Amino acid sequence: MSDQITFTQAYNRALDEAMAADPNVILLGEDIGEKEGGGVFKVTGGLGTKHGMERVRTTPISEQAIVGAAIGASLAGMKPVAEIMLMNFITVAMDQIVNHAAKLRFMSGGQTNVPITIRTRTGAGMSAAGQHSDMLEAWFCHTAGIKVVIPSTPAEAVGLLRACIDDPDPCLFIEDALTRADKGPAPEVANYSIPLGKANVEKEGTDVSFISYGRPLKDMRKMVDKLEADGISVEIVDLRTVSPLDTDTIVASVNKTGRAVVAHEAVRSFGVGAEVVARLQEHCFGNLKAPIKRVASADCAVPFARKLEHGAFLYQASDIEKAIRETLEGK
Repeated sequence: MSDQITFTQAYNRALDEAMAADPNVILLGEDIGEKEGGGVFKVTGGLGTKHGMERVRTTPISEQAIVGAAIGASLAGMKPVAEIMLMNFITVAMDQIVNHAAKLRFMSGGQTNVPITIRTRTGAGMSAAGQHSDMLEAWFCHTAGIKVVIPSTPAEAVGLLRACIDDPDPCLFIEDALTRADKGPAPEVANYSIPLGKANVEKEGTDVSFISYGRPLKDMRKMVDKLEADGISVEIVDLRTVSPLDTDTIVASVNKTGRAVVAHEAVRSFGVGAEVVARLQEHCFGNLKAPIKRVASADCAVPFARKLEHGAFLYQASDIEKAIRETLEGK
């Protein structure tokens, strides 16, 4: 991997390659066409010109219509990628997602499937307030039949989005709004894909396992050298897919290190982190050297005021470092 690309370029590349490989891949969403400049976040720019506007469909401002049309198209043999501009807006289409997309394979006795990918974007830190910033991944992890995917690097964004598009069942692909311009190495091969449901041990370590997904991994990468200078060896486990959760990989890591810090951007209570901790307690209890630590954002609506958003709501990188040091002290 040599060329550097942004997350936005990564999403565009995955969509472009999927559309080139399979004429049944179509895109639906608000303002995603060429006339509108490729959407609010410019992810689909150039795809309509290259692959035809009949495959890049700008929709009315109706999340229900977008997801409903995607489900119908999937039942007719298409592979729709539906863009929901911001994750909070996905609540409008919960019936279509939870009661239809997730359950049609079950309700049909396995005779049909719904190969749709729902792309959506969210994340605190931009003063977008409570109706535009929530991390709601735990809602969908609680729904059987949906895969929930969150990349933490541009290369992962390419490989995981492509895997979602190729998957025969519904996938929710969550993009981080704050890191969309961040750069990272691009995959050197075309049609790059990363298996869903498999975590990545990004860095091996011996003292403590750091288990996370999305933005907290970026914070962890920045402090690794500092911690290692203090003699602290951290094993970094990137979940990549939060549902289904790769229990085997996280259990193996924590059984090795004996300590764990679990972090996510979403609010603390009833989150993915709680499920990770529960599974570690079930499988690693006899090997734990200290209580498992959780790092997350506060249990409240995302504030609009920047000072409150960053100072009172959103987790801080310093919280991660503190948790790592405390678990090594047995606190």
